[in-house]
Amino acid sequence: MATGGAIVVAFLLGFTEWDLIGSPQWVGLKNYSTMVNSDLFWKVLGNTFWYVLLYVPITIVGSLFLALLVNRKLPAIKLFRTIYFLPVISSMVAVALIWSWLYNPEFGFINWTVETLFGLDGPRWLLSTQWAMPAIAILSAWKVVGYNMVILLAGLQSVPKHLQESALIDGASRWRQFTAVTLPALSPTLFFVLIITLINSFQLFEQTYVLTQGGPANSTLTLSYYSYQNAFQFFRMGYAAAVAYVLFALTFIVTIIQFRLQKRWVFYG
Repeated sequence: MATGGAIVVAFLLGFTEWDLIGSPQWVGLKNYSTMVNSDLFWKVLGNTFWYVLLYVPITIVGSLFLALLVNRKLPAIKLFRTIYFLPVISSMVAVALIWSWLYNPEFGFINWTVETLFGLDGPRWLLSTQWAMPAIAILSAWKVVGYNMVILLAGLQSVPKHLQESALIDGASRWRQFTAVTLPALSPTLFFVLIITLINSFQLFEQTYVLTQGGPANSTLTLSYYSYQNAFQFFRMGYAAAVAYVLFALTFIVTIIQFRLQKRWVFYG
């Protein structure tokens, strides 16, 4: 009941102006009208979708690759599974600070490697409007792939062995076995991973807070951080609540679309 009440109060707050000091003043749709007519809001919305488009494919492909890698009976394979899972249980703040050193354009390990191996100057990463968002997406994916790996690993180990053996007897190549047998059998698990990854992608906050604060030039300012800024830096609680509900609506719509599209590629056998 308490959670439901908070949701309703937050929704109603989106129709008010409140600076945390005085009493909330009812303004109707003013916050939403301000939002629609704000160039910054549309930039923030574009940044949010840009992050989703970067983060989701990197995370899904990376998770599936790791799951296939550790789905083998090899010496010390449990140790490797543990190592790949360690970022998941690490603090996001600590991880972001470590990656901020790796991304440092002057003495960071990533640019040093690029220069040493290829003789090229690396990007300025978090200081570049072009590279800051991809940098955050890579960091975020690295942090979570271990979690998705465990889920996909469970799915891989439940793929019927007789189907794989039949494909092998028919002379199917490894790639053909993967695309014709493993992927269809794994599709329900992949769908679950896709949904939780999509929902997670819209909640980007800690990485931005620690690394860029929405910069440079608002290039990493997404809806969740934009809502935080308006609430606790500019004390526009009503506008912040309205932004938060736009974020909720987008997440809900994208999730519903994925549930509708699952009929085209998810196979329940």
